Amino acid sequence: MKKVYGSAAEALDGVLFDGMFIASGGFGLCGIPELLLNAIKEAGTKDLTFASNNAGIDDFGIGILLQTKQVRKMISSYVGENAEFMRQYLSGELELEFTPQGTLAERMRSGGCGIPGFYTKTGVGTVIAEGKEHKDFDGETYILEKGIFADLAIVKAWKADETGNLVFRKTARNFNPPAAMCGKICVVEVEEIVPTGSLDPDNIHLPGIYVHRIIQGDHEKRIEQRTTRPAA
Repeated sequence: MKKVYGSAAEALDGVLFDGMFIASGGFGLCGIPELLLNAIKEAGTKDLTFASNNAGIDDFGIGILLQTKQVRKMISSYVGENAEFMRQYLSGELELEFTPQGTLAERMRSGGCGIPGFYTKTGVGTVIAEGKEHKDFDGETYILEKGIFADLAIVKAWKADETGNLVFRKTARNFNPPAAMCGKICVVEVEEIVPTGSLDPDNIHLPGIYVHRIIQGDHEKRIEQRTTRPAA
C-alpha cells in the first residue's frame, strides 16, 4: 500500500468532505499538524467538528480555520490563547463541548481501541456530568464518557518510515498518538521519512497499522508564549 504522498493537499485528496469529524494532535502549538491544517483551509471544507486539546492561536493551528468560519464545533479542554475562539463561542457562532484533558485523551485512545465508552470520576458533580449516565462502583460515583471515532485524524510526528511507523519528539508526542488511533483515516506529517527497517522497533511510539498517508515537510514551529529575561 502506498503511504507516502508528495504534499498535504495530495494526501488529503478524496478524504475531505463538509461536516466531517476530525481528531487533531498537538498541544498549544507543540506538535500540531500545521501543514495539513493549512491544506484543509485551502480546500475550503466547512461545517467541521474538531476534537483537539485546544485551537492554537488566532493565526496558527486550528485558529486559521476559525478565522474562515470552517469549524462548526470544537471538542476541547482549553480555549485560552485564542481570542477568536472565545469570541465565536460567547457569541453563539461556535458550538463547544468542554472535556477534561485526561478524559479527552482517553476518549481518543478508547476509540482507537474499539471501546465505545468508559466510566470516570472526573467531572462528577459539575456541568461536565450533565446529561451523562451515572453509575456507582464500590461506593464511588462515575460518569460514562464515550469514545471518539473520527472520520479523519491529522497528526504531526518527528520521523516515519515508509510503512507509517512513527517516532515523536519529546513533548510533541502529547495528543498525537491517541488522535492518530481514533481516525478512520490517519494522515501524518513528519519532518523526516526514513527507509523501512531503519527505525529501532523499541523506539517506535505508534505502529504503522494506524497510519494511512504520510507527507514530509518543513515546519514553522512557533513558540506560543515566549518568556525571556535580560542577560546577566
